[in-house]
Amino acid sequence: MKDIQEERKTMKPDASTEREVVIDIKNLKKSFGKLDVLTNIHLKLYKGENLVVLGKSGTGKSVLIKCIVRLLDPDSGTIEVLGQEVSTMNNKDLENVRKKIGFLFQSGALYDSMTVKQNLEFPVNRIRKDLKGPVILQKIEEALANVGLPDALNTMPSELSGGMRKRISLARTIVVDPLIMLYDEPTTGLDPVTSDEISLLINEVQKKYKTSSIIITHDIECARATADRIIMLSEGEVYYEGTIEDFDNSTDPLISSFFKKQNHE
Repeated sequence: MKDIQEERKTMKPDASTEREVVIDIKNLKKSFGKLDVLTNIHLKLYKGENLVVLGKSGTGKSVLIKCIVRLLDPDSGTIEVLGQEVSTMNNKDLENVRKKIGFLFQSGALYDSMTVKQNLEFPVNRIRKDLKGPVILQKIEEALANVGLPDALNTMPSELSGGMRKRISLARTIVVDPLIMLYDEPTTGLDPVTSDEISLLINEVQKKYKTSSIIITHDIECARATADRIIMLSEGEVYYEGTIEDFDNSTDPLISSFFKKQNHE
């Protein structure tokens, strides 16, 4: 894990330059009946960064990214994605924005009846209608190579381990060259070694595909490995924002109880 963290330090964006905002959320509120899940969220994602959103279960992390792509409609507030207000878009414009966003679901969400090749062809045929035959195959092979599974083309999902399925899911997301990546608990259910591998892949995707990413997690090691910046949610609001070092050095009791400082020397 230390090696991954050291690599992150060399990849951090230059804070001295003016940075483009790719997602801008203001006053976001979302309730389910009498349950207030998100009460007053302000959040910016900058071009080229990995933003980790931390929080205990039930703090609204997954609800947040579902609002970003409007799988859920917020009760109030604004969400701008790539300069466009998502909540007021018609279906056609919303679909065009969604095509620029890669969404890695917690479950992986592969089609079990399709081969790996067919799983990757599906989004390419839907989103990249400009690509044909040999070019599509080249894109698929490139994506599989970038997740470390170049020989999995004709494999069925049922033949893959949990970590391999997660890699294929990531390949299926990056094959269409998204500008933004949304990761929903990318290391949940994986053993520590495989979790580290997925964290490293998130960094490699950021570097190779120039993505801007929001990583929803409660896995502190994943946060340490991937984050340029971290936001912690509590009771529906942004409780704290900063770097890994800021969280490590915080004496706030809530942060200390969740983001425990550990010896990584």
